[in-house]
Amino acid sequence: MSQIIPLLNYEEGYREKPYIDTEGYPTVACGIKIGPKGASLSNYTFTVPRDVGDVWLESFVKTTISKMNANPSIVAAMKSCNPARRDILISMAYQMGVNGLAGFKNTLAMIAAGNYAGAANGMLSSLWAKQTPNRAKRHAEVMRTGEMTAYAGLL
Repeated sequence: MSQIIPLLNYEEGYREKPYIDTEGYPTVACGIKIGPKGASLSNYTFTVPRDVGDVWLESFVKTTISKMNANPSIVAAMKSCNPARRDILISMAYQMGVNGLAGFKNTLAMIAAGNYAGAANGMLSSLWAKQTPNRAKRHAEVMRTGEMTAYAGLL
């Protein structure tokens, strides 16, 4: 069973009030961009309750999965994944965009071939892992084991 919504809420964090993300975009809820880079937060005077944010997130996840399904290398990798590993690929695509995930060509090929340990190592030796090391370590552990134990007590 998918844990993608609680996984993304944990990894992205959740804020009911708009904030400026690390790239300078007005953002709300679970990392949802709501305006152009550099826009003032004074333009956004609303809050997004958690249950509403989760509905938004489910919609964004469906869109992400649809885009993932248009990429043959991602589709091949997802076919060899159990639900936990599939959630990791969705989380990566949500964070980096589908094109960002598609850039993990060797990692995706290893996943498709069932070489999950090799794929985990590939994930950890990426720029993404340098930028978000804790998330990458958790994601790589799930990819390696096929279990969500890296998130025990967190989701």
